[in-house]
Amino acid sequence: MAATRREKRRPRAPWWARLADEELLELKLCDLELEIDGALAQRVSQLHEELRQAGLRFRPYVWLSTDWFTPDGATGFAVPFYLAHRRLARLERAQMLEVEGGTHENCMRLLRHEAGHAIDNAYRLHWRKAWRETFGRFSDPYRNTYTPRPDSRWHVLNLDFWYSQSHPAEDYAETFAVWLDPQSRWRERYADWPALEKLQGLEGMMGEIASLPARVRSRKRTDTLRGLRQTLGEHYAEKKGAYRDKNPSVYDHYLERVFSSDAAYGRRETAASFLRRNRRRVRRRVSSLTGKHTYLADQVLNEMITRSRELGLRVTRLERDTRADAAVLVTFLTSNLLHGGSQRFRR
Repeated sequence: MAATRREKRRPRAPWWARLADEELLELKLCDLELEIDGALAQRVSQLHEELRQAGLRFRPYVWLSTDWFTPDGATGFAVPFYLAHRRLARLERAQMLEVEGGTHENCMRLLRHEAGHAIDNAYRLHWRKAWRETFGRFSDPYRNTYTPRPDSRWHVLNLDFWYSQSHPAEDYAETFAVWLDPQSRWRERYADWPALEKLQGLEGMMGEIASLPARVRSRKRTDTLRGLRQTLGEHYAEKKGAYRDKNPSVYDHYLERVFSSDAAYGRRETAASFLRRNRRRVRRRVSSLTGKHTYLADQVLNEMITRSRELGLRVTRLERDTRADAAVLVTFLTSNLLHGGSQRFRR
């Protein structure tokens, strides 16, 4: 009985887990000494099980770094370090106001997406004529921003901001992610969409390579956490700089009519926090007014939250009035995007 109790004990927390944010930011990334275990390891195992159920022999390897990415030619991919420990996830939220991959659903969407890139590298799928005819040219240049068509039915919906429209390689990876998801019901979901042909084409490609060994067997790992001597503070300063948009967004004018950056409201709740807290209620109201397009309304809210954070906006009035104005604004911006308006999104 005593042994059973010992087995059920949680592993001891790392020494840095109790540090204040200011102290934690002084640590070097390599000194975190993290491993992929716990919830993150379970999610990677789930990804491997989904690949097995899909009939695929391929299993990507995974390592910790500072972001989600699959290096060119690699048959594995990196996941951000903050997903390896909840204390670091809290720090990520405090610094960036969000945790990309922080929920089980969102993490699995990202894991499937990166697995798509890894299997592409492993079998050199983008060299195939069928791949090019289905998704476009892999060699097209990657740009820092892209302008999606929210009403397009030529692309699947997996990650936020219509990411499948950003580049042919991302169109492929997003299509793979939807195809692999055992809960996606893609045949019904995309039954009357041209994107169905992409899903069917991808299924054919997967059937051809299912039992074959990978053509590329690279185990290279780029920017592993153990090799990064940058401090957490330096990492977040760099990350915030990369996300900061120097150009005015089309949202700015409207946001500044509902919220304010005036120092007089410095003790009030931030607009970003307010919008996140009221996201479900606002989205539900907008969807009922527009009749559909919940995904579209959610993307508008995401961009509003991002810009509110970057502009330092805060709430100035009663919550009920602010929530009503926010719903009107989201409805307007959603309808504008739906009926021909355009918005550039950062990659």
